[in-house]
Amino acid sequence: MRNYRNAFVFAVVGNLALVGILGGLWWRSTQHKKTEAAMPSASNEAAPNIPNASESASMSHEVPLVPVQLSPERMQSIGVRMGRVERKMVGDEIRATGSVAFDETKLAYVQVRYSGYIQKVFADATYQYLRKGQPLFTIYSPDLVTTEQEYLLAKKNSEQVRTSTVSGVSTGAQALLNAAHERLTQWEVPASEIEKLEITGKVITDLTFNSPVSGYITEKNALPNMYVQPESKLYTVADLSTVWVNAQIFQTDIGRIKLGDPATVTVDAYPGKTFRGRVDFILPQVDLNTRTVRARLVFPNPGLLLKPGMFVNVVLAASTGKKVTIPASSVFHSGSRNLVFVNKGEGRFEPRDVELGPSVGDDYVVLKGIKPGESLVTSANFLIDSEAQLQAAAGAFVPPPPGAGAAAAMNAQPSAAQGKVELTTDPTPPRKGSNVFRVKLIGSNGAPISGAQVNITFFMAAMPAMGMAAMKTSVDLSDKGDGLYEGKGDLGSGGTWQVSIVARQSGTVIANKQLSVNATGGM
Repeated sequence: MRNYRNAFVFAVVGNLALVGILGGLWWRSTQHKKTEAAMPSASNEAAPNIPNASESASMSHEVPLVPVQLSPERMQSIGVRMGRVERKMVGDEIRATGSVAFDETKLAYVQVRYSGYIQKVFADATYQYLRKGQPLFTIYSPDLVTTEQEYLLAKKNSEQVRTSTVSGVSTGAQALLNAAHERLTQWEVPASEIEKLEITGKVITDLTFNSPVSGYITEKNALPNMYVQPESKLYTVADLSTVWVNAQIFQTDIGRIKLGDPATVTVDAYPGKTFRGRVDFILPQVDLNTRTVRARLVFPNPGLLLKPGMFVNVVLAASTGKKVTIPASSVFHSGSRNLVFVNKGEGRFEPRDVELGPSVGDDYVVLKGIKPGESLVTSANFLIDSEAQLQAAAGAFVPPPPGAGAAAAMNAQPSAAQGKVELTTDPTPPRKGSNVFRVKLIGSNGAPISGAQVNITFFMAAMPAMGMAAMKTSVDLSDKGDGLYEGKGDLGSGGTWQVSIVARQSGTVIANKQLSVNATGGM
């Protein structure tokens, strides 16, 4: 009995312990869920205030430009020159290369309209000049001889029945004569040969074939004893009084020319001579290898100076009307931006973004961003851009002086008893390379301050456009007595440096000053 009672007690105690453990687990899971439910809202509230890495990087690398103030001496030392925004007639000019070709509208092919055998050849050389009507060759054609015989027979019959009283005989004979004459004409038998046929009354077996045009023989296939048919091309004759020039125009320029635009050509063979023509046709195809479009130009060719196959230099001119233009040298290309520096007078220059159109000679057409009559910087743009970036960065940069705790001292507001700081350099102004820096410390009571630790820091911001990293020079000055401190240091470049001077005594900042100095010597 006792054993049963002990077992019952142990079972009750075990069940109570199990209930306690399960209750603890349930309470912990409930608290965990509440915590998870609260965390997203907190993170969602904080997220908009935390910039991502790419935004921070872009913010840190973008340096906005600010207006620049330069002294007359500084402007003279860096060679600042001015230009002006103008609205004027703009003549577009495109330069290209080309080659002379035959004018295909003035090519002629010599063929016969009947079959036969060539007997004699008079025009027997390529590039021989022909006059219209000049004999080319003689030909014997059985078909032509038969037609001549029919013509003579019809002519004889017509004469015999001319006085006939039988109705229709006279008109029928005349119709046969006219038909035979028309066939000779359609075969391009010269009128002189037909007249000779009528006079002599004999068949002409060797008919002389004359040139139908004037020009130069560019292709000759006629040979003695050669059998020819109507499809045989015996001569190609070219009239060179006008020629074509096939100009290769880059596809970026093809939209700037149109049919009828004037064109000029120069050839190395004729120094100082210019040939004038016009745009006749623009081919509707781009060469995939050269990315050019062929434009066909027509030129008169007096004296036959332009010869097919010649290499020529082509200039195409087209008026685009009045446009706002600026000198090309006034534009500073900074990455994806096109900047100009507008002269506001008294050494003040304002950087301004402009949208550029095509380049026209030594000028750019401006689409947006500037007005006619404004004055622009046309030289030393890069140096002025550097000045603008430096002055923009100067407001956010405070160079850290050496030593622990200095940042707090520099960021703290200066006390009323802070001393006065005066900086001089040797040479004056400082230069690229070695320099001597002197600082004069004067207390608020007007007395010199001795026994201080003076540090001077020079800083120049990075210039990505030139591939230059940021530069920094820090110099500790030694006490020379009577409040004068001196030290030597090297400046790595000419240009504008941001300077920070900090003076301490017993670890406490007693004076500090920030300023900028211009160093000579170039970049």
